[in-house]
Amino acid sequence: MVCSMNFPPVSKSALRWVCLVASSIAAVVLLETCRLPAALLLGPMFAAVIFAVRGQDVRIPNAAFIVAQGLIGCMIARTLRLSIVTEIAHAWPMFLMGILSVVAISTLLGWVMTRLQVLPGTTALWGSSPGAAGVMVIMAEAFGADMRLVAFMQYLRVVAVAIVASVVPLFWVHGASHASAHALWFPPVQLSHLAQTGALVALGYGAARRKLIPAGGLLVPMGCGAIAQDVGWIAIDLPAWLLAMAYATAGWSIGGRFSPDILHHALRALPKILLSIGVLIGLCGGMAAVLVTWGGIDPLTAYLATSPGGADTVAIIAASAHADMPFIVAMQVGRFLVVMLTAPLIARRLARQHLARVKT
Repeated sequence: MVCSMNFPPVSKSALRWVCLVASSIAAVVLLETCRLPAALLLGPMFAAVIFAVRGQDVRIPNAAFIVAQGLIGCMIARTLRLSIVTEIAHAWPMFLMGILSVVAISTLLGWVMTRLQVLPGTTALWGSSPGAAGVMVIMAEAFGADMRLVAFMQYLRVVAVAIVASVVPLFWVHGASHASAHALWFPPVQLSHLAQTGALVALGYGAARRKLIPAGGLLVPMGCGAIAQDVGWIAIDLPAWLLAMAYATAGWSIGGRFSPDILHHALRALPKILLSIGVLIGLCGGMAAVLVTWGGIDPLTAYLATSPGGADTVAIIAASAHADMPFIVAMQVGRFLVVMLTAPLIARRLARQHLARVKT
């Protein structure tokens, strides 16, 4: 008698995710071979972009992305100390200049592109904001901007900044990118410390789901974790395998936001969008040079601090390149808060002025 077993058919969704994971691992290995920092983020991101533009849905559930942000926030908190507040207070002119200059450069670039009608309507104005991507995308449609192009500009800039910011450390750092390759993937873990880390992530998750704080999934674990760890209340434990999962989830979430529909709509404007992103990255690099000359900051730290990308993405790159994490995070988070408070108001006012000028 032959015993036969009936296995359930593998769904297309499950097969797609198996292929995505395999492609991500291959991309990580390739990037590690090329000695590129943040390979654990960039590899999954590149794989997700390819899958997404080929029409394969790889959208990460929002809950998973929030948890990944929380783990990245804990990773940042582990490197921060309360003494950074004193350092910021002593060097506040440099921080203020670094934060406001990037916001001013991006706003000016968007305004010029809008006046020249490089992109239709007020699309360039909303798409050039260095942060708060979700807010800008939602508000853009109400002011005559193409929501799809704004989303494409925002997320393409995140990808471009991640690539450029990962290449830059190669000029100053040698071998840093192999930290992940040589990491102890499954170290001994103290369950109490892991539980405390999980509590921080849960706290951020609750804040993000209730929308109590913008980017609460990242900022709450980062802020609360830094304070609680500094005073000795908790110990943050993040084994390498857990951080790798967080990096991959963040990469998939960024890459999965691209779609054939958005790409098809943006192809005609792609050269102009890439030019605007390149100009923005170049001008922010110029501000980094000012920080190096005026403030005595090392070039890698200055560049990552002024880089117009997401704070979580830049933090991952900074950690793998062994840059000055507290300085970079302080500059990035400070700019994020300024953008959240001012960019929608500025963009809305300039958009109204542009629409009134067009009507007259």
